[in-house]
Amino acid sequence: MSEIDKICSRLKQLRQRHGVSQERFAEIAGMSYKYYQHLEAGRKRRILLETVERLGEAYGIEAWQIIGPELPENTRLKEISRG
Repeated sequence: MSEIDKICSRLKQLRQRHGVSQERFAEIAGMSYKYYQHLEAGRKRRILLETVERLGEAYGIEAWQIIGPELPENTRLKEISRG
């Protein structure tokens, strides 16, 4: 499994841990649903550091925790207003 595949798998695990849809998580992370869907599915073979930072911020963790060897245990979704 490549490093990018590991990151994609972690993104899916984190999202499922919090019980949110891809669409809802994309909204929380401030990116388009289609872009996030492609990230999680591994159809984006390059991920910018800025994107990893944005994903980490949405989970209340640092970018290195997404790409590190262990999936972080203590994550929390960022609160956003819906209106």
